[in-house]
Amino acid sequence: ENMEGEFEVTSLTKVKRLPKRAVYNKKQVYDILDEGLICHVACAVGMQTHMLPMGYGRKDDYLYVHGKSSNFILKSLLDPESSEACVTVTLTDGLVYARSLFHSSMNYRSVVIFGRFEQVADEEKNAALEIITDHLMPGRWAEARTPTPSELKGTLVLRIKLEAVSAKVRTGGPVDDKEDYDMNLWSGVLPITTRYETDKLVRDELTPADKTNVAPSPCITQYKRN
Repeated sequence: ENMEGEFEVTSLTKVKRLPKRAVYNKKQVYDILDEGLICHVACAVGMQTHMLPMGYGRKDDYLYVHGKSSNFILKSLLDPESSEACVTVTLTDGLVYARSLFHSSMNYRSVVIFGRFEQVADEEKNAALEIITDHLMPGRWAEARTPTPSELKGTLVLRIKLEAVSAKVRTGGPVDDKEDYDMNLWSGVLPITTRYETDKLVRDELTPADKTNVAPSPCITQYKRN
């Protein structure tokens, strides 16, 4: 996988406010996408804008999503009469407590993608769904039942090429106005982390009585994002 180079900066992808926080480096952008779990996909149909949070997966220069074949938004994403799509992924790393509310902020890493989705062909659906599954639940595709023909028929899988892309990243502590440093008030960063509580697994309540001794597999007990 080639993650070298930079995304082209265009009038659409250029970060205009606080451009020093802009990131166009492909590896940094892909690292954010590979850490995230949920993307928000938006498009306009006529005078109405629609947005949907979705799990996703990435491989090479494509981001994949899926849903029910009758899903209005997914079908709209393929409609040439609809607008191009906008996809966002955001990771929140901390709450930034400044001495003034105006300068309080968040530390974050966010990616914005523009473009048109295309439908994944039937013969490529399984491979695309494996990409999504192994992004969200690494290792699960190899051990769980894979989709049946009827399940595949009822599933629409789309992908968008990662071309018109930019990221924006904030790190560090607050920057207050000079006069506010005289305030007797704590200022700094409250870090935010995501934890997967493998020590607090909850077994499916509908597990048959003769299967209650089945232990969770290592891909769950040792869950780790790639």
